[in-house]
Amino acid sequence: MAENKKRRRTANKRGARKGLRRSKTIALKKLSEAERQEIAEVFNSIESKRPAHRDQCRMAERPCPYVSCKYHLYLDVNPNTGSIKLNFPGLEVWELSETCALDVADRGGITLEEVGELLNLTRERIRQVEATGLEKLRDEYDD
Repeated sequence: MAENKKRRRTANKRGARKGLRRSKTIALKKLSEAERQEIAEVFNSIESKRPAHRDQCRMAERPCPYVSCKYHLYLDVNPNTGSIKLNFPGLEVWELSETCALDVADRGGITLEEVGELLNLTRERIRQVEATGLEKLRDEYDD
């Protein structure tokens, strides 16, 4: 009986129903100097090739190879700490159904559930982020 409860709890973990793993964050301060150097070299080698604005990338190849772009859905970089959040640690970039947030925005409105699947977050977390963003916009507009 206890074995059965343990299995059910595992099956109900976030993302288990879709086979997704939780996102993984890599703290920049925990990387060795050699790893930081390697990241800087890779970034510098692709920076000149990366599109500078939306018109340059709108018709570019998909999946988008520029994971360092702030609109790419594969990873997020915290500008304050430099930490890297891998949204889909169990997948490679070319395995994602969508790779660019701007492509999703161009399609028009989608449900919280669909946004959650694209970002590997729950529908509730997407709702919270949306509410926070709308509140910030209201505060900016009221000033």
